[in-house]
Amino acid sequence: MAYTTIDKHSSHFEISQWAGDGGTQNITNHNFQPDRILLKSRATGDGWSLQDSVRGFGSTTKLSPYDGSGENDSGGGSYSNYGYLSQALANGFTTVAGSTPGQNNKSGNNYVGYSQLAGGTAPTQTYTVKVVSDSGNKYRFDDFGTSAVTLDLQEGGTYTFDVSDSSMNSHPFVIGTAANGTEYSTGVTYKLDGVTKTYSQYTSGFSAATSRQLIITLAASAPALYYWCSAHSGMGGAINTNSTTGSSDFGGTGQSLVNANTTTGCSIVKYSGTGSAQSIGHGLGVVPNMMWIRRTDGTEDWAVYFKEHGGAGGSGVNYYQALNTTEKRSSNTNRFSVAPTSSAFTVNTHSAVNHSGGTHIAYCFANKPGFSKMGVYTGNGNSDGPFTYTGFKPSFVMYKGMEGSNAVDNWEIQDNARFNTDKRNPQNETLYPNLNNAEGVDTTDRMDFLSNGFKMRTNGSDYNGSGQQYIYMAFGQTIVGSNNVPATAY
Repeated sequence: MAYTTIDKHSSHFEISQWAGDGGTQNITNHNFQPDRILLKSRATGDGWSLQDSVRGFGSTTKLSPYDGSGENDSGGGSYSNYGYLSQALANGFTTVAGSTPGQNNKSGNNYVGYSQLAGGTAPTQTYTVKVVSDSGNKYRFDDFGTSAVTLDLQEGGTYTFDVSDSSMNSHPFVIGTAANGTEYSTGVTYKLDGVTKTYSQYTSGFSAATSRQLIITLAASAPALYYWCSAHSGMGGAINTNSTTGSSDFGGTGQSLVNANTTTGCSIVKYSGTGSAQSIGHGLGVVPNMMWIRRTDGTEDWAVYFKEHGGAGGSGVNYYQALNTTEKRSSNTNRFSVAPTSSAFTVNTHSAVNHSGGTHIAYCFANKPGFSKMGVYTGNGNSDGPFTYTGFKPSFVMYKGMEGSNAVDNWEIQDNARFNTDKRNPQNETLYPNLNNAEGVDTTDRMDFLSNGFKMRTNGSDYNGSGQQYIYMAFGQTIVGSNNVPATAY
C-alpha cells in the first residue's frame, strides 16, 4: 500500500459555491490563499472567469477558457464591466460584480469556483551564482545563458543566493538600493562557512570562506533593489520586488516567472515569446502531464499539451488541443516539438505559445499519487461504462474526447460540490469550459465518484462513445483529513 504525502487536499484545492449579491463579496471557505481561481455562473449563460496571482488580481487580468478574449477584453467590452476577482484572501477571494450583469457575482446567480494553491505567499528558492567573462565579469544565476539579468522576486519569499563557487572568490555578492552601492539590510542574513556574519565581516572574509550564502526574506513593500559586487562595479543587475507572486526561474533557455507547488504538482508560469523555439522553466521538479498555455492578448486559441496525446507512454509533443474549442487532438509540431523535462517545457514557433514580444501564461500540472491524476480512458458505449482508476476519490473530473469518430465535442467538468442535493452518486451536473452555457443537468446518469476512481454510468459520444478515447484531469478529496490516507500508486 502506498500513501499520499498531501496532508489535506483542501489545503491545496477547494471548490466553492455562493449566491451572487450584485456587489463585492468575500468567499471565505478556503484553508489557503489561492493562486489560481476559475469560476462560472451555474444556471445562466454568463462566461467563465480565470485569474491568477502571477498576473495579479483586478479588473484587467481576467482570462476565460471558453472564448478568444484576452486580458481586459470581452468581445468588445472591458472585462471589468462583467465583474472580476479583486484580490486573494488568506482564506479565499473577493469577487466584484460589474456594471453589466454577467460573469461575476450577479445578484440572483449561483456560482461555483475552483481554487488552487501554487507557490503561495512565502515561497523559498535557492539560486546558484557564478561569475563569467561577458564584456567584463558578470554574475549569472543557475548557469543561465544570459548575464546580469533582471531578477523578479516575490514579497514574502525567502531567497538563498549560494555564492560558494570558486569563480566568486574575489567578487562578494551583495544587495543594495542602488547599483554598485548602498547596502540593503532588511531581512538579509550573511553566512560564511555556516556562520552568520555582519555585512563587513561577510565582505572582508568572503574570499577565504569555502561556503557562502546571502539569504533575504523580502519584506512587504520592499523598494526596488540591485545585486552587485562590493569590490567591482558593473557586474550585477536590477531586482524587481513584486507584490504579485512568482520568482525568476532559469530552468530553460528563456527566463520565466514561476509560482510552483512541488508538493501537488501545480505551477503558474509567465514568460515572453521570442518567435524562435525556446525552453521555459516550469518549477515543478517533475515532468508535467498537462499544460494549458494562453497568449494573454487573446489573439490565439488556448494550447493544451497532454503527455498521453501520443498514446500510452508517449510524450504528446506532436499534438495539442484547444481549451476553447470542441476539436479533438490535432497534429501540429509548431506548438510543441520537444518533450518537457523535469525543469522546463519547450515551445516552438507558433504564435499561440511563442509570439515574438508577446506575454504568455502557462498552467502546468503533474500527476501526484493520492492527489491528482491525468490520463486516458476508452469508452465502451453502454450504460455499464468504463471504470477509470485514479488512486483516490475524486472531487473534480474534467474530460474531453481525444481521438475517435465522435471526438469533436465539448470539454466537461463534474465535481462533488454541485451534484445532487443528497450528495449521492451519480454525478450529472455538467459544466462546459469551452462554452458559456448554463450548467447542463442530465436526465440520465453521467458518472459515479468512487473511492479509487470514477465510472461512467451511461453512454454518450461526448463521454462514453464506443472505442473512443478521452483525456481527463482529476483531483482528489481528503477522506480522513490527515497524512497516511491510502493512495495506491499508479
